[in-house]
Amino acid sequence: MDINRFLEINQIYSTYGKFDVLKGVSFHLLKGECICIIGPNGAGKSTVLKSITGFLPPRKGDIYFKDDAITRLHPVEIMKRGIVYVFQHHSIFPRMKVIENLEMGAYTRKDRTQVKKDIDHAMEMFSVLAEKKNALAGTMSGGQQRMLEIARALIQKPELLLLDEPTLGLAPTVVHHIFQKIKEINEQLNITLMIVEQNARSALAISHRAYVLENGMNWMEGPTQDIQNNPEVIKLYLGGE
Repeated sequence: MDINRFLEINQIYSTYGKFDVLKGVSFHLLKGECICIIGPNGAGKSTVLKSITGFLPPRKGDIYFKDDAITRLHPVEIMKRGIVYVFQHHSIFPRMKVIENLEMGAYTRKDRTQVKKDIDHAMEMFSVLAEKKNALAGTMSGGQQRMLEIARALIQKPELLLLDEPTLGLAPTVVHHIFQKIKEINEQLNITLMIVEQNARSALAISHRAYVLENGMNWMEGPTQDIQNNPEVIKLYLGGE
């Protein structure tokens, strides 16, 4: 393991049933970076995030976070170490108020005074949450619910934030706003980010580096400018956007 790497994934194989979805995937991530993972449906992008967070532990290979192996740890233990995962599908508590959803992000924290400050800061970042803090979360639009999920993740004080399709199914204006906020989280809060995203053009625009997966294997990687200018990537992932 390279100790200068914040996160390192070495040759992982992750399996659903009898079939390997990931077939020897390797990634690394430096502290403070924002990287994105792009590729076609079924390439294994979300499976990478599930493997990192313990929801689908690899059957083979190793994952290191900072200087510790986390390959076989329980998801709660991985979260306690500072890796927070925002799922692709909505995970809010719809019958609870927005403010109560945010408070749920702090259920493992003891520093109640700082928690209140962090909630206030999250509502400043996502102003619609302040406006709707006493509304039931389930009454908000899909984009607002996604903002709530990201804000709640920030209350958990992540060192590494994993976002799985954060703009899936959202209107273009909301997509732009979400990506702006992700960029702020990385640059202003100095939180390291890994994003899985179908909207390749927008994800590449806010990332430092990118990985392209195909058929559960590494196909291409490099600085985002190189990936953006690659003729094959343009043809397959950017031409229609």
